[in-house]
Amino acid sequence: MQQWSPTQRNVVIASVLAWTLDAFDFFLLVFVLTDIAQTFQVDLPQVSLAILLTLAVRPIGALLFGRAAERYGRRPVLMVNILIYSVLELASAFSPNLETFLILRVVYGVAMGGIWGVASSLAMETIPERSRGMVSGLFQAGYPAGYLIASIIYGLFFEALGWRGMFIVGCLPVVLVVFIWFKVPESPIWQAARERKESTPLWPVLRSQWKLCLYAVLLMACFNFFSHGTQDLYPTFLKVQHGFDTQTVSLIAVVYNIAAILGGILFGSLSERIGRKKAIICGSLLALPVLPLWAFSHGAVALGVGAFLMQFMVQGAWGVIPAYLNELAPVGTRAVLPGFVYQLGNLIASVNAPLQAEIARSYSFGTAMAVVAGVVAVLICVLISTGRDTRGVALDRAEGQEHRAVPARS
Repeated sequence: MQQWSPTQRNVVIASVLAWTLDAFDFFLLVFVLTDIAQTFQVDLPQVSLAILLTLAVRPIGALLFGRAAERYGRRPVLMVNILIYSVLELASAFSPNLETFLILRVVYGVAMGGIWGVASSLAMETIPERSRGMVSGLFQAGYPAGYLIASIIYGLFFEALGWRGMFIVGCLPVVLVVFIWFKVPESPIWQAARERKESTPLWPVLRSQWKLCLYAVLLMACFNFFSHGTQDLYPTFLKVQHGFDTQTVSLIAVVYNIAAILGGILFGSLSERIGRKKAIICGSLLALPVLPLWAFSHGAVALGVGAFLMQFMVQGAWGVIPAYLNELAPVGTRAVLPGFVYQLGNLIASVNAPLQAEIARSYSFGTAMAVVAGVVAVLICVLISTGRDTRGVALDRAEGQEHRAVPARS
């Protein structure tokens, strides 16, 4: 970081905050599912449909905002994107019924879907190559950081504000637009491509690189089951299955999100030394022995320790993904293709919350979460072992030149 220019630091700060605050808005929902169900007098699975719908439409946002970012630049599209999701979060607070709430969450999901690809491409195209692994972990750590902020806000203010007040607080990310306007420039790689009048249509890339795209979508489906399967219903698991109060749930959430941030940064940085593939496999495999403590132990302390270790591994593996997907993407598609395949994976994994809620009806929340997490951890290892390692690729090379072999570092 000491060798970064002020401009590079501002870009990283803006990109990480954009993803952090987007996740903050999303995770406010997981803390108040039971409260929304009580307000609208419906069952929990009906409200959990909001999570499914939000995740399911994110590919649309990734495609729309990503294509716009390839045409008009990363910076202006990112600002518009943040403004839209902030307004929709605010509107959710005033939903008169469940149907309106679900519609707003669908539109919010479209806006949420654009942030990851646009923000990650802006960061990866601006920073030095040697910093890419660390920034990848830092960027992806924005997701649990958003969860962390949501858990703190929930613990401190829920009893005073209620679930509607939580969504009003969720419009605060709009302030980030001001910072980007004054402090963040456009991606130098995008500017150079524009000066050369280069353009890479998405659909020909999808046709010619369909094997790569299919691989990436399947990988991201597993990764999204990995994260959402261990996060989305965990507060509900703590409240319903263990009967913990608001403060205890909030404290445990704070603990495991701190672990997630640390894991993402550590494994992202580690991937610069051992390679992207090895770092991902290490994080995924190390999650398996944590499953019993995380899902089947009793007492706040044991569950807190299990949650800490689980999210350290899950988000550790995730911390490599921003760099990995951006390095896989052909030149000219970086703002749209990584985010698009990421969100297509989210579409497949969007059934996670209702699926786990239904399994929990017959068994328990612990069983439902352990089954999903264990299966996808193994699948991630299998899939990632078949792909190539991308550490060190040059993001500004022409197509066919950007994927060069990188010797292992000792």
